[in-house]
Formats: sequence, C-alpha cells, structure tokens
Amino acid sequence: MFFTRTLFLSLCLFQFPAIAGGQYLEPDEFIRQTFRESQPKAKALWLKKEQRGKIKQILAHDFRKLRIRYWKQEDKTAWILNEIGKDKPITIGVAIKDHKIENIRVLIFRESRGSEIRHDFFTRQFSQASLKDDLQLDRSIDGISGATLSVRAISKIARIALYLDQQLNTEK
Repeated sequence: MFFTRTLFLSLCLFQFPAIAGGQYLEPDEFIRQTFRESQPKAKALWLKKEQRGKIKQILAHDFRKLRIRYWKQEDKTAWILNEIGKDKPITIGVAIKDHKIENIRVLIFRESRGSEIRHDFFTRQFSQASLKDDLQLDRSIDGISGATLSVRAISKIARIALYLDQQLNTEK
C-alpha cells in the first residue's frame, strides 16, 4: 500500500515538459486566405550567390537553399518559410503587398516554448512593416518574456520575406 501511494504521488508531482507545439494553419489554407479570389500557382525564385549572402546576413547562419517557393498575384506575394527557434523549425507564412507586410502567421510551431508568437496581439506589430536599406525592419518589435528565440525567428523571417519580395521586383 505504501509503495502504491508513493508511486502515485511521485507521478502526480513529476513535471512533464511543456508542450506548446502544434499546427495552427495549413500552408495551403494560408495561401487561400491571402489570395481570396483566385489562388495563383506557386513559383520558384532561384537565388543568386549575392542573395544567399544577404539571407545569411539576416539569419546569422548558413543558408543553403538554391530556390524558394512563393506565390504572386499583381502586387501581392506570399512566402512560407522556416526558421529554427531554439531547437526546431517554426513554419511562418508572410503576405506582402506593396513591399509592406500585410499579414504574418505562425503556421506550424514545433518548439516546447514560445508559441505565444502565434497570437494576434504579437503578430499585429508586423502589420505594414517594411525593410530599410540595412535589411532591418522599419520598426522595433516588442519581445515576449520566455519566447526570445521564437521572436527572433519570426522577425528574421519577416525580414527575409520583405527582402525576397524586393528581389522579385529588381529582376524585371
């Protein structure tokens, strides 16, 4: 009897790791919401060495992809990109119109902490943000206590999406 009580209490007091991850929005649904009328076909932006260097500068780590998928209709683009939070990738969708962020959403969050970045109170800070010449956002983004690495990840993705949107317009 003593053993079963001790075992039961031990299990009750055992702290399981926090599970915050989840899929909040399917990538296809993000594209449908971004382009309400007719959904454009996905295209690929083949990255030049200089562009990969700029992305590496934004990320502060290597970027090895040669192409990035995007969707474009008139003056609006959509990007679905991944960046590592603490240990695992966070999938983020960014919609850009007229070189400004129209919408940014956390689509899939795989980390154990920091999922607060998915909420509107946080993502609204990015609304209408643009990229300055030094590849920084034109505004500061307030952090979330305990989610520093997730905040950095979504901020980097916002900057990369804005940079890539600019690159589409310089290739013409």
